Amino acid sequence: MKFSCEKGLLQSACAIASRATASKSPIPALEGLLIEARADVKITGYDLKEGIYTNIQADVSQGGAIVVGARFFGEMIRRLPDGIVTVSTDLNNSVKVRCGKSEFNFMGISAEDYPEMPVVDGINTVELPQSVLRSMINQTIFAVADTDVRPIYTGTLFEVEGDRLTLVSVDGYRLAKRCEKLEKARMENCSFVVPGSALSDIERICADTEDPVQISVGAKHISFLIGETVVISRRLEGEFLNYRRSIPEMFRTLIRVERSEIMSVIDRVALIISEKNSSPVRMSFGDGVIDCYCVTPFGKAEDVCTCEGSGNGLEIGFNDRYLMDALKAAGVDTLELCLNTASSPCVIRAADGSEAFTYMILPVRLRAGE
Repeated sequence: MKFSCEKGLLQSACAIASRATASKSPIPALEGLLIEARADVKITGYDLKEGIYTNIQADVSQGGAIVVGARFFGEMIRRLPDGIVTVSTDLNNSVKVRCGKSEFNFMGISAEDYPEMPVVDGINTVELPQSVLRSMINQTIFAVADTDVRPIYTGTLFEVEGDRLTLVSVDGYRLAKRCEKLEKARMENCSFVVPGSALSDIERICADTEDPVQISVGAKHISFLIGETVVISRRLEGEFLNYRRSIPEMFRTLIRVERSEIMSVIDRVALIISEKNSSPVRMSFGDGVIDCYCVTPFGKAEDVCTCEGSGNGLEIGFNDRYLMDALKAAGVDTLELCLNTASSPCVIRAADGSEAFTYMILPVRLRAGE
């Protein structure tokens, strides 16, 4: 195998594909990148759960394939001088990399040892702009569970209904929902759950452009075609929360707040909270004001946020991180806090009536004197 290409192209492709390589594996090839040279160069990373491959333009003088250590190869390419990089191999899997006056020689792994990635049937597809999918993931992924107690909740639900795509993430304490209208969909109504780890990679790969992402759904896997890059992920199996029944439809109290102001207030009050000194932020909803305070063994912090509406003294405790995550992801200036009782979930949505996003947070039970 022998090919030459721009260093920047090779470096970018290696960085993208490396997201799907295994950090440690009993199969050495899974810790590496599969490099295949044909008409162009294809670079693949795969850890048996998620696979990413991307194509780059190159001058291929001899076809072939080799597996190289992802961490070493990526770092080596990064440190090479700018210019044209030439990669060549021999029949003994020896690899030579040259760029300018720099040259590396090292052993690779036979491409025959690399596991075959699954193929996703692309009959049913959904297409939407990269910027939109990136935004939808960003506004929901923070609520994905980070433990395997309920494996299905370590992913995000994708639900296609007609021309509407809905993403939902839950972790047992909060829920994030984001909806978007689809312009191009060739898929029957369906739902599937994509692992959060794969969505994190997809969010980073997507650019802030109108260029399309094509999502194809198979029986056990999903693929995301993003420009010259394809991400293939397994589907998570299990019963996902019925989010429609979980989100309240009627509320006793509606409070309008400016997102920047309430974020600043909570950020200040939560300064005394730490892993050693954990405590909820207590919020008392009065007439035109929200009194926020927190007491920990370290001390006490108080602040006030102005608002529109009255909670008639309703007092609720929240985990400060859960509340801040939702506020940061909301992305609009004015929010509506929808409340019922001190033990009922709080729903956060746009004050203008838009249903693009909905966040639900369970309160923390307050103890007397806390």
